[in-house]
Formats: sequence, C-alpha cells, structure tokens
Amino acid sequence: MTGKRILLIVGGGIAAYKSLDLVRRLRERGLNVRVVLTEAGAQFVTPLSLASLSGQEVHQELFSLTAEARMGHIELSRDADLVVIAPATADLLAKAAHGHANDLASTLLLATDKRVLAAPSMNLRMWLHPATQRNVATLRGDGMIFVGPGDGAMACGEFGPGRMSEPLEIVAAVEAALAGDTVIPLPMAQPPVLAGLRVIVTSGPTHEPIDPVRYIANRSSGKQGHAIAQAAANAGASVVLVSGPVSVPDPAGVQTVHVETARQMLEAVEAALPADIFIGAAAVADWRVGAALVEKLKKGASGPPTLGLVENPDILATVASHARRPRLVVGFAAETEKVIDHAQAKLARKKCDLIVANDVSPATGVMGGDANTVHLVSKGGVETWPTLPKAEVAQRLIAELAALMGEGGA
Repeated sequence: MTGKRILLIVGGGIAAYKSLDLVRRLRERGLNVRVVLTEAGAQFVTPLSLASLSGQEVHQELFSLTAEARMGHIELSRDADLVVIAPATADLLAKAAHGHANDLASTLLLATDKRVLAAPSMNLRMWLHPATQRNVATLRGDGMIFVGPGDGAMACGEFGPGRMSEPLEIVAAVEAALAGDTVIPLPMAQPPVLAGLRVIVTSGPTHEPIDPVRYIANRSSGKQGHAIAQAAANAGASVVLVSGPVSVPDPAGVQTVHVETARQMLEAVEAALPADIFIGAAAVADWRVGAALVEKLKKGASGPPTLGLVENPDILATVASHARRPRLVVGFAAETEKVIDHAQAKLARKKCDLIVANDVSPATGVMGGDANTVHLVSKGGVETWPTLPKAEVAQRLIAELAALMGEGGA
C-alpha cells in the first residue's frame, strides 16, 4: 500500500479539523496525499496547515492558471488511486449526486475515474433529511463508498447521527478500498445488459407480529437488496422491488412495493410475476406466531407466555417451482457457520439456479454494514469474491446474471 496516492477533498464543516490528523495518519502508512480544500473548508482549516502535513501544494481554485499549467483538473482527478472526501458535507454530496461541477471539488468528483470514499459530517437533521438520504442512495448506487457517520455530540449542541468518523476509522476504510480495484470503467463501456428484461428483487427483513406492538424480526438492513435493485435498473431492466421494513430510501427508477410480513411479501412477488429474473435477497423470517394477539401481551403471575410458532411460506422455493418460474431464480444464504455447505444444500433443496452466500456472524459487520463478502454457489461450483462495498457486489452480481441470461439462462 506504500506509495498509493490519495486525493483528499476537505469540505466545509467543524469536523474539518480532523482532516489534519487524517493527513498525518495516511502519510504514516506511506500514502501520498494531495489535498483539495473547498472555499467553505478554508473557513475551518488553513491551506498552510494542510500543505505542511501533506508536504504538497493545496489546491483550491478551479481556474488557477498556475496550477492548470502543471496539473489540470482532469489530470488531478485521475492521478490518485482513491479520492476521499472528509468531511463530506451535505452540499458536496448533493453536488456529486446531481453531477454539479461549479468548483474544483465537484468538478474533480465528476471527472475522476477512481473510486470515491466519503466520510459524511453534518447536523443530524441534515443527515436524516430525505433529500440527503436520496443523494446518499444515489451515490451508493453509483459506487461511492461511505464510512460513517457515527452518533455523537455535535458542535451545534445536538446529539445523533451525523458525526464524522474518527481519522483511524477513515484510514481503515481507505486501506480496505485500496485492497481492491479502484478504477471505474467508463459508463459508456457498459451497455444496458438487462434492457427489455423484468427483474423482481426482495430486500430487507420481514416483521412477524406477536401482538400490536411486538414482532419477530432480524437485523437485515436492506442495503444489499436495495443496491441490487438499483444495479438492475441501471442495467436497463424493469425492476420491481418488494421491500420489508427498512430505513434505506427506495432506489431511483424502481417500482417499490412495501410489505411487513412474509405472507405479504410472497403475495407481492406472485403479483409481480411473470419475470425473467428473481433475486431473493430478503432475510425472510422463518417463523411467525400462529395466532397474533389483538391486544398487547401483558405480564402475568403465570410467567412468560408460550408463543406457538408456525413456519412462514418459503418464497424462494415457491418461485423456483412456480408455473410462471423466471428463467433465473437466485437466492441468498445468510449463515454463521459452514457457509458453503449450507448454501449448497439450500441450492438443491430450493431448486434455484444460484445461491449468493455470505457469513453474517456479528464479527463480520455484514448485517447493517456497507461491505459484503459473498460466495456464488451453483451446480457448476463455488466462486468467492473479495470483500467489496455492497453497491459493487450488486453491480458484479447483475453482470454475472446478464452473462447467464446471454447463455440462455441457468
């Protein structure tokens, strides 16, 4: 990793002071750091301090004739191995999501051919605002990597999500990103490989009611399933996303059907058939309470109640054996042990064409996290991918399925 080049964009926010330590930490690891300081960022840290720590000139102006003579903004955007935005303000994220290019930072983000890692920092209401969440969802779909934000006390006196990750957390994310391929191919080199096809994707958990206020669920965030739906839409498919209860925004250009329970999810999936591809990424609850209570369950002298559980419908197996079976049926296997063995057994049992298996043990951080390590299990064998951002897993999976469809299906 020594000698890798980082282009650090420092946005305007009180967390910009952390960028000074970030530069130092990156250089300690042998990374070359070139800094772009926004006009707002210069209100919090000085070009001199960043130049002293990075050992290089700090770039600020888009139309600096001196800088353009030595390194134009196109070359500057592509000279790095990874672009890092820290702090990534709501304004910078909005510009990047909508393709604005009215200053040096936004122009570099539009012109770069390398992956971008963003460390958001803003007031909690700005972070939670639907506009920001839409922008983040768009950027994830485009392949941007995110680290944070975390929860904590803010300079404005409020407490909640929006606090920029600490420098060492960002360094760890940088190292993880540099471990993979950071070059982004030209979009025009990627034709709409699923054009004219219909894809159904399930995503997120299901909530199975116990009583009016309690339910059985799991820790699925829906990030992977939503990223797959977005990638399929970007590849030209007509996409129906059947989503359980999640906090991530609906993907752009996708018909999203919101459900709560496994039975509702199956009903929505069957209503969306026929389709060419089905991708069951949802973590569907295996069981539900046989008779959910109409009133809230209360404590009593007899001790804890006994919940009579019954099996939920098997959505993946139902689709795989359906009269209107899609040409490709893809399931997910979230396991905590014997990942490959369980996935191979599931492939045979459910009669699907492909299983995407992953380890969701707490130590992996996959559940709710932004990265995933998956194994593609088929009758032909097992293909293991490196740890990748979930958006990139989605893009690679869609490319794999497009190739299978081109070969005439499974």
